[in-house]
Amino acid sequence: MNTPNTVMPANSPASDDAEIVVLSAVAVSRGPIGDIAVDSSGRVVVTNFGDNSVSVINPDTLTVEDTLTVDGEPFAVAVTEDRAYVSTTSTSYDAVPVIDTDAREALASYPLAFSVTALALSPDGKRVFAGRSGWEHVDIAVIDVTSDRVGTIDLARGAGISVDAVRVSPSGKRVYAATSDVSAGRLLVVDAETACVIDTVTIGSPIRDLALRPDGNTAYVLSCDSVHGGTVDVVDLETGKITASAGIGGSPTQMTLDADGARAYIVDHDHLAVFCTETGEVVDRMAVGAGPSCVAADLDRLYVADHSGVVTVLSVAHETATDVLPLREVRELESA
Repeated sequence: MNTPNTVMPANSPASDDAEIVVLSAVAVSRGPIGDIAVDSSGRVVVTNFGDNSVSVINPDTLTVEDTLTVDGEPFAVAVTEDRAYVSTTSTSYDAVPVIDTDAREALASYPLAFSVTALALSPDGKRVFAGRSGWEHVDIAVIDVTSDRVGTIDLARGAGISVDAVRVSPSGKRVYAATSDVSAGRLLVVDAETACVIDTVTIGSPIRDLALRPDGNTAYVLSCDSVHGGTVDVVDLETGKITASAGIGGSPTQMTLDADGARAYIVDHDHLAVFCTETGEVVDRMAVGAGPSCVAADLDRLYVADHSGVVTVLSVAHETATDVLPLREVRELESA
């Protein structure tokens, strides 16, 4: 078990947004963090891929409740109210172990062939969609957790192809998979009932991540190449058309939307970019911790994990608590 430990950040994130404030920073202390997710109760789950473990953070005390060892190197994580599904890699096979986050114990594990590179859950929590990259082909393994059965959705074939993100619509009727090869990316639309690809949207660069607005009608596709850097493409999912594109530069790797879809928080190699979905512009850039690795958001908080094993907790509420200083005031105090 990990000893709970909360520390204030040595270097507060540099931000010009008065509505973003530092609450705390949680030292998980298990090496670099691979992925992070927040369940409906606000509980935070992180994967410590160098430590073969998964840590659970209490949202009220902002401390590590427990750390559980998993069989293999964990990376992606997806959560329901009381379950965490984690992708792990070992010398024998990839797998998706299931963790009860209330009892904080392992419940089951689903061995899967090929490399699992992305995870998503159906809205009812009954199906896990695991994006897999095999030898010149990609697919999605569909785990039915109620019947313990595993099916397959074939996506595409090609040299050097990978699947980098999987998302499920709020209705559960559509699954969206972001695939990439050496030259471009494609957003594949899958009918969840027939398990067939029904539409394809071509993206100009290899895709890094994908986020859906809460209404399920719009997708934001994060891509990057060596010439133009990062780009956010806005896709109308009803028409299957790109309606807008915004160059953001840098070398982005991951993205998450806030609860109302007004802001996208984008992980770059040494900072976090805040992208306004209404104006299509980057409105802020923040240096967080030892370089961010992944990010997750809930109703009023932003959790940014970094490569040193620290999770910085930020408030993004419109009305901030009176006992927490805005970031600009933190910097003024530090420089005084």
